[in-house]
Amino acid sequence: MARHKSNAPPKATRQLGKQQPSGAERSALYARREAAKILHTVLRGDAERRAVASIKSLVFSPSVRNKRGTFALVCETLKCTPFSFSLLLTAQRVSRRAIPKQSKFDFFFESFFRVLCMNCCADLDVIKDVLGIANVLNSKWKRQEPLVYIICYDILFGKETPSIGDAEKFLVRRKDALLSGLATLLVRKKVKSVEELLDLSQLNGHIKPRYVRVNTLKMDVDSAVKELEKLYRVQKDETVPDLLVMPPGSDLHAHPLVMNGRVFLQGKGSSMVAAALQPEAGWEVIDACSAPGNKTVHLAALMKGHGKIIACELNEERVKRLEQTIKLSGATNIEVFHGDFLSLNPEDPSFAKVRAILLDPSCSGSGTITDRLDHLLPSHSADNTNYDSIRLHKLAVFQKKALAHALSFPQVERVVYSTCSIHQIENEDVVSSVLPLASSLGFELATPFPNWQRRGLPVFAGSEHLLRMDPVEDKEGFFFALFTKTTNKLDNPKPSELLEGECRGRRKQFYPFLWPKVFFRAWNGRLHGSRR
Repeated sequence: MARHKSNAPPKATRQLGKQQPSGAERSALYARREAAKILHTVLRGDAERRAVASIKSLVFSPSVRNKRGTFALVCETLKCTPFSFSLLLTAQRVSRRAIPKQSKFDFFFESFFRVLCMNCCADLDVIKDVLGIANVLNSKWKRQEPLVYIICYDILFGKETPSIGDAEKFLVRRKDALLSGLATLLVRKKVKSVEELLDLSQLNGHIKPRYVRVNTLKMDVDSAVKELEKLYRVQKDETVPDLLVMPPGSDLHAHPLVMNGRVFLQGKGSSMVAAALQPEAGWEVIDACSAPGNKTVHLAALMKGHGKIIACELNEERVKRLEQTIKLSGATNIEVFHGDFLSLNPEDPSFAKVRAILLDPSCSGSGTITDRLDHLLPSHSADNTNYDSIRLHKLAVFQKKALAHALSFPQVERVVYSTCSIHQIENEDVVSSVLPLASSLGFELATPFPNWQRRGLPVFAGSEHLLRMDPVEDKEGFFFALFTKTTNKLDNPKPSELLEGECRGRRKQFYPFLWPKVFFRAWNGRLHGSRR
């Protein structure tokens, strides 16, 4: 019996004729993989209730090549993650039934993409719900959920459908089922549009201006204003002299001034920290918890590149980011210390000239959850009261220890303690706990930015010196405390001002001119006049 001859070309011929993926397709493929790794890290850390780097820090690490594409994918996927998971569960069931007209799906697609462009986000559970409804994932792809989330977003709501990659091809073949699931989900949720489903009001009040700090080591403020005004409306900030204010959504990530370090994309609260310390040119300063380095290089600019800054950072990966920031800024007076600030010995002679310390320790980040994108994580909307209480207590213990350590350096005259937290336990309570120690060392609370209206919570005497930024009014939550050392009267003592105890202490240092003559004669073994 003769075998049927296939008209298909030989396998080798098919492979030769296969079109190679374009550079853009390869770039998108890599961005999806990089985004999946970051998504895996933040979701796992969030599920295990342990601290990990922020999404922005992970995206802008040196290992990520396509930073802009990766960042967009992670953000947009997180914004609609629960939604997609539900959709995939339904797709397998509805794919066997009649699929509604494509025009309806186009409407859903366009509406949803428009919502994303408006920077409105839903709960993190969106894509998970979509995938759960569609139920098209086998065991292989369930083990790679972060990558599936990224691709699912790209297929349903991206500008172009991905065409290369095994996971991409697997999900593209099920696109009709996913779109059918989207329609089913709308009916199930009893909403008429995707806008209603995503609840646009979630981010109301969080839109804030774009702040840009001019790096005065490389450029003056007026020149920066002139250059940036070519694209956007620019105003000078009323509080920080080298800070500029631009309209919300101003995209400067690829601007030449940002790329060459002449300006830094830095929030107002973060920029106020170094300005509150007011280091003078020629001083030696410690930045106790310095990475990623924006505050560190701001200190260098305020010091006009003179003096010395010791930038402490314990984490190796964050040290690399810190060094990148320093190199970009052009600062030459920064010395990176890869180690724990608490391990520094205040009595070590190498720190004898340190005049100021900036302490911005690890905190809950509750004042900048929108900037960090923590509001997109599952735990943000869950009931985590007990977990938050335990974590805040641990953070506060460390913060108190770090602040007490900063105050213990003998020659330090100014210490700024700052957090991006809104919690009293990390702010007023920390400051209050070290006040007795601070007072014994000659420190008192000073008032940074006297014209600023919002001050510390009235929980102890002197809290009016503290500074707070409000997440609603100021679009971010920050806290500042400035300790300054009062004049040491013992440097130029007057007899009437010396206490008896202080006199005894000075005698032990062998300053015989303070001793009564009769004791001096006895100690010297001869008459006072015989020294002539």
